[in-house]
Amino acid sequence: MNKAHSNKKELYPEQHEELLGILKTRFEKNLDRHKGIDWATVQAKLEAHPEKLWSLNEMERTGGEPDIIGYDKNTGEYIFYDCSAESPKGRRNVCYDREALDARKEFKPENNAVDMVATMGIELLTEEQYRELQKLGKFDTKTSSWVKTPADIRKLGGALFCDRRYNAVFLYHNGAQSYYASRAFRGLLRV
Repeated sequence: MNKAHSNKKELYPEQHEELLGILKTRFEKNLDRHKGIDWATVQAKLEAHPEKLWSLNEMERTGGEPDIIGYDKNTGEYIFYDCSAESPKGRRNVCYDREALDARKEFKPENNAVDMVATMGIELLTEEQYRELQKLGKFDTKTSSWVKTPADIRKLGGALFCDRRYNAVFLYHNGAQSYYASRAFRGLLRV
């Protein structure tokens, strides 16, 4: 995947077609994730929202392997989650948020999860959403992913992350300024 237009959140026509092909192939290979959803309807909705395609491209470019995991009947939106087997490689080695990044005196990571999510135009998964994802397969069996942290925990300097070990999903805590080669974050996009 090449970078999109500079400073614009839209893809070049060839990127647009390439991404739709990738998404359609993944959709067809994983029908159990989105029973009762028709690809043609999804594609039409994506075509009508090029900024959402840009965000999906960012999810794909950073290793998230986005796929549809559901449909919100109340809003009429399809929901894409990062479905890569392990935490997305292009998002690892990041602390939780800007405050944590700024608090580090040395060995600062290049970025943080909260700013990256905002730049990509997606949302950070909550613990509940992470657990829903885990019902669709086995994710993060060797890695971990930051999840949205409640303000009261964050105010005290902590941040939350999840992973899957021993066939169970675990929620843990760390200092928000910590970062690891095996921890990234997973996001979602509503279209």
